[in-house]
Amino acid sequence: MIDPILWNDWHPVARSADLKPGTILRSRLLGTDLVLWRGQNTGAIAWEDRCPHRSVQLSNGTVVDNTLVCPYHGLAYNSAGQCVKVPAHPNYVPPKQACVKSFAVQEQYGVVFVALGNPPTSVAPFPEWNDPTFQTYLSGGHYCRCSGLRAIENFLDVAHFPFVHAGILGEPSQPVIEDYEVHSIDTGIYMKNIQVWQPDPDGTGQGGIATYEYWTLRPLTAALMKKREDGQTMVLLTYMTPVSEEECLGWVWGALNYAHHLSEAEMEAFQDKVMLQDVGNLESHRPKRLPLDGQTEFHLPSDRASLAYRKWLKQLGVTYGTLRSSTTIVV
Repeated sequence: MIDPILWNDWHPVARSADLKPGTILRSRLLGTDLVLWRGQNTGAIAWEDRCPHRSVQLSNGTVVDNTLVCPYHGLAYNSAGQCVKVPAHPNYVPPKQACVKSFAVQEQYGVVFVALGNPPTSVAPFPEWNDPTFQTYLSGGHYCRCSGLRAIENFLDVAHFPFVHAGILGEPSQPVIEDYEVHSIDTGIYMKNIQVWQPDPDGTGQGGIATYEYWTLRPLTAALMKKREDGQTMVLLTYMTPVSEEECLGWVWGALNYAHHLSEAEMEAFQDKVMLQDVGNLESHRPKRLPLDGQTEFHLPSDRASLAYRKWLKQLGVTYGTLRSSTTIVV
């Protein structure tokens, strides 16, 4: 177990719509190669991408009814991972150890979530997804060569809006970030009264101040809410899948109770654009992993959320995707 906190958590690995019956997909989670498949009458299944007979990748195989057939010797494995057929020996009864290592799966919000360990809770809640007063969409997964923790920290950071998302979420001529509140909560940190100038914060075509609140739910899961006095509300839930210590997949679910003239495709395209604008900076991080020592990078007053997030990760004992040695940056 590389990191018990992340090992025992749920991580999105594929869209459910991409895993149709009879389909095989490859994925990678916490450095572990996965094969995802769905039989004709099964739910989504996630296994280690390795045949226990001669260790070839099962993702090169085929789905036959409700079994996955290895491409090397034709061994067939049922949905529980147990070998049930050996073509070279029709009367052979495979032993119990002829079983593929399988992992827990949940399907939520249109995505297949996988846990390599034993998660104590379900996938993070997103009640707006099933609320008929909200229209919803999904953006992702977007590949990025940086620690997923770096990407979550970026999600919590509004000071980059005027520069990375100029013309959409901010403007370089209006970069000031006033002080805001950060509090500890059961699921990490909560930030409120975060104000940033935006070209069109309320859909009127006029520039003004937008007010956000953010909160973490898991080390690699966070959410935000942007709410106006008239009740117009936008909620975003984000997950960063730890492909490896220096690679991640970014996912964002959005819910709005206004702008009903926009199609799901239009909302997804907008969120795709915003997320892809972040990739260049995220991939340019040196180091790519998130420092928790407090000395590797210097900090600004607007980094209050970032510092609280790093402190919380350190208290939890998260190590995967972090910089575990102290390095002083000379400026």
